[in-house]
Formats: sequence, structure tokens, C-alpha cells
Amino acid sequence: MTESRYAVAAVVALATFVTAGVHIAHAEVRPERIAWHECRTGPEDEYGAQLDAAGVRCGEVTVPLDYTRPAGRTITVAVARRTATDPVRRVGTLVVNTGGPGESLSGVTWLVQGMPPWVPGGAPQVAARFDLVAIDPRFHGRSTPLECGWPTATAQSAAWVGPDRRSFEVSVARNRDLASRCAGQAALLPYASTRNVARDLDAVRAALGEPAVSFVGWSWGSYLGAVYAQLFPGRVDRLVLDSAVNPDTYGPDASGADWPAQMAEQRNWARWAAGHDDRYHLGGTTAQALASLDVIRRAADRGRTLRVGRHRLDPNAIRRIVLGTDTEQMYAQWGHLMRLFYDAARGVPVTPTAEQDAMFDWVSSTEVAAGASAFAASLCADRAARSRDPEVYYRDIQAHRAAEPMYGPANRNVTSCTFWPTEPAEPPTTIGTTVPALIVGATGDPTTPYAGQLVMRRAMAGARLVTLRGAYRHGVYLFDGDACVDGAVNRYLLDGALPPADITCARTSPKP
Repeated sequence: MTESRYAVAAVVALATFVTAGVHIAHAEVRPERIAWHECRTGPEDEYGAQLDAAGVRCGEVTVPLDYTRPAGRTITVAVARRTATDPVRRVGTLVVNTGGPGESLSGVTWLVQGMPPWVPGGAPQVAARFDLVAIDPRFHGRSTPLECGWPTATAQSAAWVGPDRRSFEVSVARNRDLASRCAGQAALLPYASTRNVARDLDAVRAALGEPAVSFVGWSWGSYLGAVYAQLFPGRVDRLVLDSAVNPDTYGPDASGADWPAQMAEQRNWARWAAGHDDRYHLGGTTAQALASLDVIRRAADRGRTLRVGRHRLDPNAIRRIVLGTDTEQMYAQWGHLMRLFYDAARGVPVTPTAEQDAMFDWVSSTEVAAGASAFAASLCADRAARSRDPEVYYRDIQAHRAAEPMYGPANRNVTSCTFWPTEPAEPPTTIGTTVPALIVGATGDPTTPYAGQLVMRRAMAGARLVTLRGAYRHGVYLFDGDACVDGAVNRYLLDGALPPADITCARTSPKP
């Protein structure tokens, strides 16, 4: 996920060093035994209490900040584990990563009990036969947190840009400000990469005493799994990569080619909204519903702010919102929000719901956007921005504005990585491996588009691809509840045998 998508998810929820030297340096790090303890850190720690209630134990592993200097500065990686409940038929250790990058310890519970309402029921058979393990990636969650103190309002609005030069300059200033706030963390920033998270994961593997581990990861987790397989191919058992990123472009400028998938999702929502015109009154045809959205976009292009109850909102926010979940609940949430913006754009007095009001309060808050700066640090450490000259981005926006009026400006805009205080410590990871893997994706994924998932499939010659056709969602295994997809993944995890060929699953119950 790109930096802009990270903020978007919050708005809607109302997104080389492979040499012998690296392995030698890594081998010098002696594995330590993990001292397991309860996950709850105190009476106010509800998150830890939930892990404890699910039978999870927590621990820590000390790893080098810089693996080329294993005797130098160290950081702590948080680990969670739930042991197999069917030890007689235990398969091994399955590492679960929930994406982001961000907090991931909760992934241990996803296969056990699901994550309502997004993950309906988990995978109890898999959970019974594996020790389930998760780590918080370095600088996220409980793993030596990195925090630059980004105000929520600035982090949320940094990518907003209209057609006028002033709007672009405001965006540049916001992103420059965010980057400058991380200057005090310069000693850590170059080492926030996925490559180093993969090395941390291998240190955890060693501490667990496992010769190899299995892995399932969604979104960015797919990239972590692929990078781990690239660095440590002999230490991978079963590998599942869901909603895979494009490994050739992953980084701060990856979203430039995403607009076709985003517009396809928007058309699918408009089709649905037209079928519910009695509720949302945005138009009885797909074209009419899209035209209603265009009213909001044109208000953004005119530099207008919208009065929504007691709030003044920049409608450019819609340029960053990618739903990523084609459920009735999410589509309805979007429908109510677009009706609100549509009326406000035409000067009609509107009153937000209590839920919307709370969301608008959060978006405009000066409180710290927890995790946002750590997310950016990870992205900026994986791949340098394509340019540090804002004019490169402005020209790109203008060149594509007519063809991509809705998503193009935000997709092609500067990010905090454009002005980042450090450079990556290593070149981007090149994925090219024959390690067996099962890649899972949806044809309409607007967050990590299917075209990029196919790039991952080609880069992993030993992989098989399971495609859910006709789904406009990000996150498929367990998330969609499709029996064809879940069955293929569960069989692979339990039996270890990949399908003989790629599989296409026809969605049996389209949603919504």
C-alpha cells in the first residue's frame, strides 16, 4: 500500500543486499530463546487482553538495527505465538502478517476466530495444526516504535491536490513538513525496510528453533513474504501471498498506474448505487451515479470547501478514497457519504450522522496520527522517491489530468518520501525466485491492482495463482468467504501440495 492509501483506509473506515556477506553477517547474530509471557501490559491494555483471551503468548527478540553491523545498536521485535491445539498432527510454524506495514500481532487470532466483520470465521483446521506466530514489523506496534509526531490533519490531507498551482504548493508544503518532523529519527530511518523486517523474521525463526517456517501475508505482507523467500529460500515451507503488490514498483511512487483499477471499482460502486437510487438519489443509472461524483470533483477543482454541518471539508479528499472492499456495508457507507458531499457541493445544507461527524473530527484533528510516520519510514526505506524535484510531479499531474481527473492527481503527487531526510540503505529488492508459493488475488483489486499481482506471479516461477474473478476487493483469503479460494489455500497449507496449475474461481455470490 502506498502512503496515500494508508490515510485513505482511515478516512473510509469511519492503504540489494542478497550477497554472501549478508548471510554471513546475519549468521553472526546468535539466536536467543524467547521468554514467553502474557500479552497484556497493564490494566488499560485491551488489545493485549484480547490476545491473552485467544490463548496467545507474547515475547521479544533482540535484533541488530543494521545487519551489516551485528554487534552495533540493537532494537526489539515483538512476537506473538499460539501453539497448535492438535499437536499430534502439527505441521509446523505459520507466520501470519496482516499487511500495512503496521501492527500485526493480532494476525495470530485471524485464523483462530476471524476478525469480524472483515474476516468471517478464520480457518480453524489450519489454526489447530500450526503454531501461529506473528511479529510487529520493526518500528511498528510494539517493536521499538518509531514516531515522528505527525498531526492527523496534515497526514490526512497531504496528498490532496486540485488543478491550480496553489493547491499543489500547499501539498508540497505539507509533505515537506511531515518529512522534516522525522529528521530527528535519521539514525533509524534507513533501516526501516522490508528487507530488514525479513531479516528480523529470520531471527525470530532461529529463536523458535525452526529450520523453516510457513507464511501467509496480505497486501504488504505479500511483499514481506516474497522478500523473505528471496533472501532465505531454504527456510520457507509453505508460502501464501494474498493481494500481492507489484514487486517491481513497490515504493512511494507505485500508485501512478493504479487509476484503471480504481476507476473500475468506482464504476462497480456506481452500478450498485444506481440499483439503490431510492436510498441515495445519486442517479438511476451507472452513468448518472458517476456524474454525481463528478459534481463533487468539479467542486474540488474549483478550490471550494464544503460546509458539512459544523465542518468545512476539502472535497479533494475523495481523490484518495479507495474502498478496497465490495461489501454491502462498505458500499452503503460510501453511498451515504457521497450523498452528503453531493448535496454540500450544490450548496444544500447538510447534517452528518454521528458516525460521520466523528470521522470528520478525526480527519481534522491535531493529535498524532499513530503509525503514519512509521508507515512512511518503511515505504521510503524500500525505494527512494523517483525525484526530489516537485516540478517533476506537477508536470506528471498536469499531463495526466484530463485522462485521470479523479485519481490521477493524488496518485502522481509528491509524498513525504520526496523530501525524506535520509536515503534507503540498500537498493530495492529484485524478486526472482523458484520458491513454491500460492498467490491469491481478485481481478478488481483497486489497492494492489491485479496487473501488479500478475507481475509477482511471473517473478515467482515456482508459484501458482488463485484468482477470484469479478471481485472488487483487497484481501481475499478468509476475507471474502469464497469456498473455492479458501479451500485451495487451506489444502495447500495443510497438505503442502500446490495445485497443478493456476486456478480461477468464479465468485458464486457477488457482493454486494
